[in-house]
Amino acid sequence: MPPQEVTRDAVGATGSFRFSPGSPRPGWLGLAVAVAVVLVEAFWLAARLPAAALVADLGALAVAGWAATACAGAARRHPPSLRRFWTLLAITMALSAASRALWALQRLGSGETPHTPLVGLVFITGIVLGTVGILSSPVAPHSTVGRGRVVLDGVIVGLSLVPIGWVVVFRDVAAAAPLTQPDHALALVYPTFDLVQLTILAAVAGSARTMWRPLTLLGGSLAVRAVADVGYVWLLAHHSYVPGHLVDLGWPLTCLLVGLATRYPPPAEGVDTDETIVPPAPAWWRAALPYLPVGGAIVAVLLARRPTGQTPPLILLCVLGLLAVLALRQGLAANENLRLVAQLRQLAYADQLTGLPNRLMFTRRLRRAIREESPVSVLLLDLDGFKQVNDRFGHATGDALLVSIADRMRDAVDGDGTVARLGGDEFAVLVDADRPVSAERLAERLLTALRPADDEEDVGTHPSASIGIAEYGPQHATHSDLLRDADIAMYAAKAAGKSAYRICTPALRESAVSRAELIAELRRAVDEGQLELEFQPIVDLRTGQVRSAEALVRWRHPRLGMLSPGRFLPIAEETGLILPIDRWVIHEACRAAAVWRRVAPDATVAVNIAAAHLRRPDLIATVTGATAAAGLAPRALTLELTESALIEGSEAVLDRLRQLRELGIRIAIDDFGTGYSSLSYLHRIPATELKIDRSFVARLGEDARAYATVNMVSSLADAFDLRVVAEGVETDQQHEAVAAIGCAQGQGYLYGRPGSLADLRSAFTAS
Repeated sequence: MPPQEVTRDAVGATGSFRFSPGSPRPGWLGLAVAVAVVLVEAFWLAARLPAAALVADLGALAVAGWAATACAGAARRHPPSLRRFWTLLAITMALSAASRALWALQRLGSGETPHTPLVGLVFITGIVLGTVGILSSPVAPHSTVGRGRVVLDGVIVGLSLVPIGWVVVFRDVAAAAPLTQPDHALALVYPTFDLVQLTILAAVAGSARTMWRPLTLLGGSLAVRAVADVGYVWLLAHHSYVPGHLVDLGWPLTCLLVGLATRYPPPAEGVDTDETIVPPAPAWWRAALPYLPVGGAIVAVLLARRPTGQTPPLILLCVLGLLAVLALRQGLAANENLRLVAQLRQLAYADQLTGLPNRLMFTRRLRRAIREESPVSVLLLDLDGFKQVNDRFGHATGDALLVSIADRMRDAVDGDGTVARLGGDEFAVLVDADRPVSAERLAERLLTALRPADDEEDVGTHPSASIGIAEYGPQHATHSDLLRDADIAMYAAKAAGKSAYRICTPALRESAVSRAELIAELRRAVDEGQLELEFQPIVDLRTGQVRSAEALVRWRHPRLGMLSPGRFLPIAEETGLILPIDRWVIHEACRAAAVWRRVAPDATVAVNIAAAHLRRPDLIATVTGATAAAGLAPRALTLELTESALIEGSEAVLDRLRQLRELGIRIAIDDFGTGYSSLSYLHRIPATELKIDRSFVARLGEDARAYATVNMVSSLADAFDLRVVAEGVETDQQHEAVAAIGCAQGQGYLYGRPGSLADLRSAFTAS
């Protein structure tokens, strides 16, 4: 068959294929002739017309020859990965035709049904080559062990079915003459080989994620041939077979299905090779396939025993062979289990990205070193700014950076410790008694090795690292305590400026424990009513009257007493506890303002808002809910925001501020002059006032530059129609200076210290 020009649709292994315009459809005429031959033979044999044996021989020979030609054509059309598969099937079909030709010639020469070893040898050789072809299909196991396992499964099934077949078919006719002759007995192995090959095909095809259609047709072909061979042997054993029997139709039908399989395209590229697709769990029948018939074989062996207690020689040989194959199969299974155990250990104890020991392995080694009561130190390393690398360059770059850092750490440690990746951008080094290098020396080597090269520093793809060191001692009850201390020291290194190492000391440990306790107690502070508000008055510098007050939160700690905001608000911002604290302050401040506005209707209250709260979409609902619940006019509430919080704000934050301003809420920029003071953001932020930081006010009487700065801010505020509040006014000289400059309001100890709501009501009444 000449090669045809074929274009395959990329629709998967079970899809169709199309041909280029003008190219002939390959082999459709041959297929039509083969189908016609099978149909004619079926009619001829069913009708028992004369010369049925000759028709059966010619039909089988013709269809087998056509199938061989079709397989050879498929080998030329398909990609190189499939050529061996189709070539072996072509040889198999050719041998099938040759064995049928030998059968026909010997039958015509002797006039009897031939059972010569030559015919059997040619036929079995074809089966063996066909099996090799199946094992070279694209869905077959790629390893020698995998192919050997599949072959053994097939042999187990075949040998198991021999005793079953003996009991079902041959036990009552075992003394028949045809079965006592070696050349006739050779025919008995045909069904066994068929079942072996069919089992191998089922195991191979069942392992594919997507079934390749030709394998389905080949499976049907093998099933038809197995039925035909079983029927042939059964008829032969019962002296009922004559050439030209209807069972002869099975062999050309087998070849027809093989030839039909060549009409389908090769599997789509990557159908079973995409490693990103998780393969499905093997079906239960695949694992049980070689063992299901064994139970039946055991029962059959018992039933096949003769009254004298003897076992037929054929059954005995099959049982011995079955035991040998089962032992070999179990050996392969044990070897595979050992390999899988090694893979599982690798997955369980190694980091899949860097190849370093993972947290589980590191913990196991650390616990073992502690049990041996030898000096043990742990270095905990965390990358500074690694998140920015991921955000800027993507996770692929981040992964490559982690691999590079792991390699540098291996080289830096150089066998003087155990390097592990605990997860994310966190690494650890275990130093035990067998290591002559101190933990501090290793930390210095690691920091040196992890310094970015010039090209890495230029493009920003290499973060620095902070290292914490802890040595196991009496203060540690478990390995977790040691890791906790290393973590404490690591955060101390970050706080010291990063790219450094720190050793955990009792002072660091005590500070960390106190901090952790403070965080736990702060979580309960809001619910248990431990927070209080104090109010510092804000006065009108022209009249001296109290016009407003800033709400300042205090924590009445049950053990430590009254804590100022500086003791707990930074921790609250780090842990996210600032959000419930802010909500409580807003609600309480609004209720307090509603009370004192009964005395001073124009009084307002100012509340500080954290940057985290500013970024939350529910800020507007929180503010409006607090003013509505207190019955306070929105214009009586001022939200004080730091410059850094405003600069880092997104467009969504600015829109949120504009909505608050439209509702009447006033916006103050707190501590102005200490952050990113910029004219550009004053154009964008809907602020109503600026609060000059106390550091400038404190130097007004002694520093001309401070005076110039406050004067400039006041002029700038006038230009933007913003009211100016001078913070930290503590002396008459400072009061006179800010009043002379033109600041509208002042706040500081000179006008009043933070006090209770009752004190503030008195101040409003007095003014």
